[in-house]
Amino acid sequence: MCVVVTQISDGEGDQLVRALRRRGAHRVVVLARRAGREELRTLLSGGLRGGVASTTETSAAPARVAPAPVQPAADLSARELSVLARVAEGRTNRLIGEELGLSALTVKSHLARISRKLGTGDRAELVAIAIRNRMID
Repeated sequence: MCVVVTQISDGEGDQLVRALRRRGAHRVVVLARRAGREELRTLLSGGLRGGVASTTETSAAPARVAPAPVQPAADLSARELSVLARVAEGRTNRLIGEELGLSALTVKSHLARISRKLGTGDRAELVAIAIRNRMID
């Protein structure tokens, strides 16, 4: 989920984190026009996936606070990369299996291994990590 706000003032980072938790939002990136660096740190320490502000209190340059890239491509097998590339194209496990000559259960097994290696079970986040780390195009 992506949350867009105009400004995050001092102390509002905690409030935002609590409000998102109450709503059950666990995988969130916040985009703000203005935010202090301390508020961005609060958001990340509160469990949000990332935060971007076009202006911060200390600088007019964009501030980006996000998790570092996860794993290099060498950790994924060629088969896992081909499954992940098809997930990025929006295919279901059944369609991926048909294309690769695998059962949907085998595709699910590959995705479970990929998830363990990359540290997330969310298909969209798997794809985002793979693209960010240039594992797939």
